Order: sequence, then structure tokens, then C-alpha cells
Amino acid sequence: MSMGQNGDEPTVGQLVANVSKDLSSLVRGEVELAKTELKKTAVAAGTGAGMFAGAAFLALLAIILLSIAAAYGLVAAGLHPAIAFLIVAGVYLVVGAILVFIGMRALKSAKGPQRTIETSKESVEVLKAIGKGSDDHVALPEPGVRR
Repeated sequence: MSMGQNGDEPTVGQLVANVSKDLSSLVRGEVELAKTELKKTAVAAGTGAGMFAGAAFLALLAIILLSIAAAYGLVAAGLHPAIAFLIVAGVYLVVGAILVFIGMRALKSAKGPQRTIETSKESVEVLKAIGKGSDDHVALPEPGVRR
């Protein structure tokens, strides 16, 4: 640290310069630390996503093998192989149709942001009234507040 003119204490300008330099190096150090931590987090997230993808692929293979096993189980019970595989495929089609039905009901029950639409319409009406020079002092509706 450089000293002032009399040699004992640094000047205010020198102190400000030192603080500025120290602050810059502190910020650079924090940015480097954040980069290092984010890189480690990204690697861990990528590894986890890869593991989930591998597990999903293995589950798909298991479903295929179990479907074949179920069809051959029906063959062992005395059914013709074509009929056994059609039964297994039919079960999957029924399950798929049920999932489609449930999904359609869920989509129909989903509604847009009703309160936002209402307050937006009220805001437009109030702004139109203000633009026309109406003497009524109507306040804009508060966001998220129902009247």
C-alpha cells in the first residue's frame, strides 16, 4: 500500500483506488467460483438425465418383452399364436383409449386465466372512459383483485 505525502497514512484517493482494485478482484473471484460450481452442477444434471434416459429405454424393452411373454402365455393356455398376440395388442389399445379419454377430460377442464381476462377487460373499459374525457374518476382495477 502506498503512503501519502507525509509517509504515515495513505491519501483518500489511494484508499479509494485500493478499495476499487480489491472490489474488482473480489467480483472476479466470485464469478470464477460461480462458473466452477455451475459447471459441476451441469455435469451432474447431464449425468442424471442420461441415467433417466437409460432407465426409460430399459423399461420400454421390459414392456415389449413382457408383452411377448403374455402373448406366449396365452398360447400356452391353448390359444392360436395370432389370437394371443391380438388379445395383448387389444389390451394395449383399450388402455391407450382410456388414457386418451382421461387426457381429453383433463384438457376440457383446463381453463384460461379467467380473472386476468376480466381485469384486463375492465382496465380497457376504464382507459376508454378516460380517453373520452369522462368526468367519472374511475380507478383502474388492481391486478388479481375481483370486483
